[in-house]
Amino acid sequence: MIENRKTPTVKEMLDQLREGKIELPPLSFRFLDAQAGEGGDRRFDAIVEASWQRKTAKFAVECKALSTPKAFQGGLNMLKTSPLPKGTFPMLFVPFLSEQQLQELEREEISGIDLCGNGVVFVPGKFAVSRSGGKNRFPSSAPIKNIYRKNSSMVGRAFLVCAGYETVQEIRAEVNQRSLLVNRWDKKPMSLSTVSKALKTLEADLVVTREPTIRVLQPDKLLEKLNENYEPPTVRQRIRLKLPEESGTVLELLSKQSQELDVPLAASGTSSVTRYAVMQRGDLLSVYCPRADLLIEGLPESQSARFPNLEIVETEDETVYFDARQEGGFWWASPVQVYLELMTGDKRDQETAEQVRSLIIKDIEVERQ
Repeated sequence: MIENRKTPTVKEMLDQLREGKIELPPLSFRFLDAQAGEGGDRRFDAIVEASWQRKTAKFAVECKALSTPKAFQGGLNMLKTSPLPKGTFPMLFVPFLSEQQLQELEREEISGIDLCGNGVVFVPGKFAVSRSGGKNRFPSSAPIKNIYRKNSSMVGRAFLVCAGYETVQEIRAEVNQRSLLVNRWDKKPMSLSTVSKALKTLEADLVVTREPTIRVLQPDKLLEKLNENYEPPTVRQRIRLKLPEESGTVLELLSKQSQELDVPLAASGTSSVTRYAVMQRGDLLSVYCPRADLLIEGLPESQSARFPNLEIVETEDETVYFDARQEGGFWWASPVQVYLELMTGDKRDQETAEQVRSLIIKDIEVERQ
């Protein structure tokens, strides 16, 4: 077995096969120097012979140097659709096979092996071997940056607003256009390189495809990944106030202040839930604002903070403002932000989140049709 943790090349992987270093006990493998394309429409990466006791079988091997969902699915699809050389069975060879991938290979009745001791190899009437549990010794060499978290998550969120785009530039324009802090504050627009890097990971995870246009493949999986990686915004301060009722509604006061001072604000996800789902909420309105002091200066003097009706959460986290929906002069959180915040709550919140999730998926599925 290869010990280097650096992601190997296809050549290095095939050398391991050739040198007899790939193991899946009790099977042994022997590299055959045959024309892999003989009897088929394409040239496979190798032909190997697996043996156990006196039983043998030949396999046409498709080798992939990456273990990403996209690479795995590409290799699997090729083996399912390409004619095999006469007398061979299909086999996928990747650096690492996860439990889920091993199960999919079994369902498709396609053999697979990796460099970490995992695999499933079977030939009807001869042998069937399955081994799992080997740790991934070849983690992705891609940047550690999590594109489903913080600002880069806005690229993924853009695909839950619009199902498809023609170009990367169009995605960047959509992200920046829906960023309230870019349009109404001093935040720097997202760069094209950031969009491209995020898009590359979305594509590798089979969440997005570039063929024939850049479009979302699995909106439910995208929403799940955003939820799994969600982090609440970094908050500088929280201020709770009791605004006098005779001064007008809280929404009217906030809208006026926001417009006159040109200070962006948006209701929190938990305060916006009634826009997208059936749920009772209290009288406290929670809003995000990058400068709480500016917003407070023009508000009527609070009577008491004992029973507040307004909470100002000071944060410059762009994600909580992203895709905020305007009604009159006020901005409510996007459905995605509402969903993510509710999923961090109690059982009742999470049950309500499912209503919002269904709405998001339904809307994007309708657009895809």
